[in-house]
Amino acid sequence: MALKVNEIFYSIQGESSYAGRPCVFVRLTGCNLRCSYCDTQYAYDEGDLMEINDVLKRVATYKCPLVEVTGGEPLVQKETPYLIHGLLEAGHEVLLETNGSQDIGQVDKRCVKIMDIKCPTSGEGGKSDLKNLALLADTDEIKFVIGDRGDYEYAKKILDSMARTPSGVCLAHLSPVFGKMDPGLLAKWILADHLDVRLHMQIHKTIWHPEKRGV
Repeated sequence: MALKVNEIFYSIQGESSYAGRPCVFVRLTGCNLRCSYCDTQYAYDEGDLMEINDVLKRVATYKCPLVEVTGGEPLVQKETPYLIHGLLEAGHEVLLETNGSQDIGQVDKRCVKIMDIKCPTSGEGGKSDLKNLALLADTDEIKFVIGDRGDYEYAKKILDSMARTPSGVCLAHLSPVFGKMDPGLLAKWILADHLDVRLHMQIHKTIWHPEKRGV
């Protein structure tokens, strides 16, 4: 069973509550969305077919317990849940970065799902399937990339609706669009509204050049 893989690399995790930890990234090819601020456009089409067993062997060479399956959008490839299962069976902690437009119910429950809910300035607002929110566990996470006040208000509405349901227990991140949204202003809004969220910064773009690949 094969997947189209854009790149596999070992780096510091720059996002989510796992930020700062060494991590192996398996970036899969393909995405069904075209966000205005996308920083991985090279993953739309570039990549080579790899057997899942070969991916597992490559990941094992890094001797790292934490692995993230990302994209693009990993779940546009029907084989991705099998890769995730294989990584878990090999003893890894596994994160899945997803835009939430695909059914996350097909993913092994041991995997930590990080659902990036698309806000209006992405140009893909409304494309994340909010029915997936009911499938998130308290170990999963959600993220909103914020480009302006409208995005912030959109995120607040979703967070408010989640607070009234059992799915409202997972960790939420608000992340400023890099180079566009002032993190200080976003912090000010969060504090003023007493939101129980994390201000989320992409620390890999602080450590390395924002456009550098494979880090």
